[in-house]
Amino acid sequence: MLPVVVVHGGAGHIPKERSEKSTSGVCSAARSGYLVLQGGGSSMDAVVEAVTQLENNPSFNAGCGSVLNISGEVEMDAIVMDGKTLASGAVSAVRNIAYPIQLARLVMEKTSHACLTADGASKFARSMGVPEVPQESLITEYSRMRWKKNLVPDANPVECQMGKMGTVGAVAVDSEGNVACATSTGGMLNKMEGRVGDTPCIGSGGYADNLTGAVSTTGHGETIMKVTLARLILFHMEQGQSAEAASDLGLAHMKSRVGGLGGVVTVDHKGNWAARFSSLQMAWAAVQNDTLHHGLYTGEHFTQSIDAPH
Repeated sequence: MLPVVVVHGGAGHIPKERSEKSTSGVCSAARSGYLVLQGGGSSMDAVVEAVTQLENNPSFNAGCGSVLNISGEVEMDAIVMDGKTLASGAVSAVRNIAYPIQLARLVMEKTSHACLTADGASKFARSMGVPEVPQESLITEYSRMRWKKNLVPDANPVECQMGKMGTVGAVAVDSEGNVACATSTGGMLNKMEGRVGDTPCIGSGGYADNLTGAVSTTGHGETIMKVTLARLILFHMEQGQSAEAASDLGLAHMKSRVGGLGGVVTVDHKGNWAARFSSLQMAWAAVQNDTLHHGLYTGEHFTQSIDAPH
């Protein structure tokens, strides 16, 4: 059963012309994370590698490809959590960083804090020798086009969120049974400056505990925070539910209680995993026993050998 890595590329609606890139992106990230595990790397190494790849892929709303805030700028959030010690690190509203997930890991490993924000996070990044990148390098034509569309007074907010490739994330269990999660996002389209969503909030954007498992979430941040979705799912697992059943229970509660849609990738400490969502789509991929699993729509589950060309 071990090791295993599961990756998501965000819940929401993905236009047909972008869905192929989303699928190949999550498959490639899951493969990379799995190779880290096979090479003896930790679950933390694996989830950070997988998410770094997705941050580097302009098809996703994280790193380069992040959506823009109301002022047309990028502000990104990220979190990592280590299930062995419950150590976590997060950054919020960071601007000139190519890989926020790697900065979140540095917050966990090099400071006594759990989250650094905005300018403070930037100062910390500089002190750690993390290179700053120009804003422009993180902004895609697609993001700019959608930002402009949403500035018009009669913009349709539902249509606005169409094509919203959401948050990215990963969970993993390594061969020693340690679990970890990582989540990274550009946030919500045309959000207010300084808005921070669920992603960097421990228990909402992600949670990992060796006693139970790990979860990485995606969806409407404000509603995910109301139900602390990641921790809620692990609570159900503590009560004896499977990774899949617990994920469904958490998502169903979020929908019925606060009208929120989203998705999750979940693992338990034994390597059982799930990729579940209440939104129309969520690009996801998992690798276990040298087999790649992936899907996009509800009920889809394709499998192939990890060595087969995608």
